[in-house]
Formats: sequence, C-alpha cells, structure tokens
Amino acid sequence: MSDELLKAQINSLIRDEIQDCINDYVDEKEKSDGFDSPSGVGFVDMRQDQELNVKIPNQEVDKLIKEYKKLKRKDKSNFSQIKKLGLLDKNGRPL
Repeated sequence: MSDELLKAQINSLIRDEIQDCINDYVDEKEKSDGFDSPSGVGFVDMRQDQELNVKIPNQEVDKLIKEYKKLKRKDKSNFSQIKKLGLLDKNGRPL
C-alpha cells in the first residue's frame, strides 16, 4: 500500500471515531434534556453556519504508518510463518 492511501485510511478512521463520539454525546444530551425522539439537538444553531475542525499532526500519522509497516513486515517474516503453522518439537513444545 502506498503512503498516501494509508494516510487517507487513517484520516477516515479518525474522522469516524470523532463523529461517533459526537453522536454519543448528542444522544446523551437529548436523553438528559427529556427528548425521547431525535429532535436535531446539537451544538450549532440552524442559523449558524459553523464547521468543526480537528487538526492532527502529520508526524502522528507518519508514526502510525511506520508502526503499520513494521507489523506487516514482521507478519511476513519466516519466523512468523513458522509460528502460524503451529509446529511442535519432539517434546511437544512450540517452535
């Protein structure tokens, strides 16, 4: 996988996680305010045209990509392949 594709996937995961947290907060707020049905209660008034911006340092994304590549490289190693086979020595211990 290319670095750009990995960065896009990481950004998408981060956006999804942030959106899930916001949705949970809004749902809890609606329940605590006594609204039983979703009524569109949120942070921004309908008249306001604001946008939530989150800044994630590229260094952190690069660290994630580096760790991902390291895990994939380790997963493809010969020792990892042997471990996946579940081979045992003559005493019944894993290799």
